Amino acid sequence: MTSTGTSWSSPPPTGAVDSERKAPPQRSFFAELPVLMVVAFVLALLLKTFLIQAFFIPSASMEPTLLVGDRVLVNKVVYDLREPRRGEVVVFSESGAAPLAATDEGLVRRALRGLASGLGLGPSGEKDFIKRIIGLPGDRVAMRDGVVMINGEPLPEAPTTEGGYLSERDLTDFGPVRVPQGHYFMMGDNRPNSSDSRFPSLGTIPAEQVVGRAFVLIWPLGRLDTLSGADYGDLAAGAPAQLGAGAAVAAPAA
Repeated sequence: MTSTGTSWSSPPPTGAVDSERKAPPQRSFFAELPVLMVVAFVLALLLKTFLIQAFFIPSASMEPTLLVGDRVLVNKVVYDLREPRRGEVVVFSESGAAPLAATDEGLVRRALRGLASGLGLGPSGEKDFIKRIIGLPGDRVAMRDGVVMINGEPLPEAPTTEGGYLSERDLTDFGPVRVPQGHYFMMGDNRPNSSDSRFPSLGTIPAEQVVGRAFVLIWPLGRLDTLSGADYGDLAAGAPAQLGAGAAVAAPAA
């Protein structure tokens, strides 16, 4: 039998045909942009609420450690796992501080402001401070000739010219005062220009007002650095328990 000359070719693979028929249309970037923005907002909101928040430094009270315009990241869960330690830089909220936002602010504007705050791009919705923990619960804190005294012992801190973190010493005497249980005595590194726990307008800070520990300086990039706590040697621990039992803040000595 002779061949008719007809050539038979194998059919294309079924999978290739199906993929060509079922390939979904490509969505443009601009069509997906609203979804990406919502996802970014939700993630930023979750991070800000539960884990990490960025803060903008608005004043010179922590110079030279932190400058005006710097941005830091704050760990908001570390103090759920352990107690705050002397020498750590922390963010805390002032008691009774009113929100900065107006009550008639629109929903979209509130959302954008919250996202910017969570990313450290603008002021937060409440009055926050950033200082260094100097006194722990039960401590007796005083200042003599620019030297901080903790339970009668000098705190080993120094100006930057001597390898420390202070801008300069503040020679104004203070105290002694006793730090109540559940409170912390905060001071700025720029001692002559810091409104902190030395002043009645702020006083000692309750533990529940501490937002978290500042652990890294993220902006500007040229100043990128970690914010480790100061090492005070034997003074790192707080006062003996009997010093803090039922203690109240004493009036500063004349």
